[in-house]
Amino acid sequence: MANKQNFTPEEWTKLLQSTMLVGIAVSAADPSGLWGTLKEAAAGSSAVVEAKRDAGSNELVRAVASDFETSQGRSDVQSALKVCFADAHPADCVQRSLANLREVSAILDTKAPADAAAFKAWLRGISEKVAEAAAEGGFLSFGGVQVSDAEKATLADIAKALSTTA
Repeated sequence: MANKQNFTPEEWTKLLQSTMLVGIAVSAADPSGLWGTLKEAAAGSSAVVEAKRDAGSNELVRAVASDFETSQGRSDVQSALKVCFADAHPADCVQRSLANLREVSAILDTKAPADAAAFKAWLRGISEKVAEAAAEGGFLSFGGVQVSDAEKATLADIAKALSTTA
């Protein structure tokens, strides 16, 4: 089973960052306003926390989730996200996230093939929780749909970027 020592510091930061990027991609695909965005962010964060507590989680998943509890892990992700989204317009966020997820997929396939499927499934699960966190197109949480067409398309793009099935 892979852990932090199997990766370079840059690769490890990309793995950490990927947990945020799947949520950012979904949120940016169909912005939900302030309240919806907060719900989506909370859903992504809670999915990371849950993975650490779940005894059935893959070791690599737990290691990444645990690293978010360190100030260094959070700082590394924050710095990486600043670089990733420097000078980005909202429309660029989805494509930049997907490009980074393709890199993460390649890193996992090369450095942690035994853990790659579980880690990618976890990332997809995070993206689905974010998509389902807030209704889209309604007014004051009434009406609308739980997952918009734009979010569904982005979920499919995330699955493709991670070389998994939707």
